[in-house]
Amino acid sequence: MFISEAYAATQPVAEAGAMSGTFIQLGLILLIFYFFLIRPQQRKIKEHADMVHALKVGDNVLTNGGIYGKISKLEENEVLLEVASGVVIRVDRMSVGGVILPEDKKSADKKAEKKVEKSENKSKKTKTTKK
Repeated sequence: MFISEAYAATQPVAEAGAMSGTFIQLGLILLIFYFFLIRPQQRKIKEHADMVHALKVGDNVLTNGGIYGKISKLEENEVLLEVASGVVIRVDRMSVGGVILPEDKKSADKKAEKKVEKSENKSKKTKTTKK
């Protein structure tokens, strides 16, 4: 009398349309990840491998560690770099980050000179304004 009947709450069964919508969204997310993350990284790896295989003696290179040098000898998995007169180091072939072209070196030197000039001009201006 005092106790009323209790009915079990039932959840509606997931409809087939709702489930397919979830799979479509998941597929779109995976597709976006592929085109924005995976594919560009694979392209970078392929370009780096092609560059490493195209190295030749006499190329000026920059290693991933930031060391500039000139290739003096190529071996199967290693490169001998001359970093100064008579100073030769041995590095892994895959650690070569890029080949430095002569025009790239000149433009990099010009950019560095411009930065130095700008910083010198700024320091001169601040010194004259402080007086």
